[in-house]
Amino acid sequence: MAEELALLVADVFEAAGALRRAGEALAGAEGQTQARWQLMSVVSEESLPVARAARRLGVARQGVQRIANELVRDGLAEFRDNPDHRTSSLLALTPSGRRALEAITARAEAAHRVMGEGIAQADLATLRALLRRLTEQTDQWAEAEAEAEAEADAGTGAEAGGAKRGTRSRAAADRQPE
Repeated sequence: MAEELALLVADVFEAAGALRRAGEALAGAEGQTQARWQLMSVVSEESLPVARAARRLGVARQGVQRIANELVRDGLAEFRDNPDHRTSSLLALTPSGRRALEAITARAEAAHRVMGEGIAQADLATLRALLRRLTEQTDQWAEAEAEAEAEADAGTGAEAGGAKRGTRSRAAADRQPE
């Protein structure tokens, strides 16, 4: 089971790379990047603070802030006052940003029809459900590892911190910054 899951992880990374390259080509045809496309998509339904958009994208806030600033500079988005937080503006698409997003989305829909040829809709639905389940279980595992690590660190104190760390799982140790 572990070996098959490791192979699946490799396949998912390979598929993600192929999809990322395709996304760059689709966005590039409209003068955008995939990162800009993703951010425009995230704020297309509702205006969001940059930090919340970054969490939804699963990336660092600083990178999203840079892209948000570029979108604003290029007239594709704007910062609006946030009634819930004075110092955290909301990022919203402008009409030009909506047109750019619609053009990329139309290209993507056409590409998805071609990419999905020969794959049954039921198979895609099953795959999506399995990937969501794997993602959820992976997130649960990562949270449990982080909690165990925090408990181990809290129980060791400054002088004994290194000794306890040696008892953690290999995965937890691999995540330690060097």
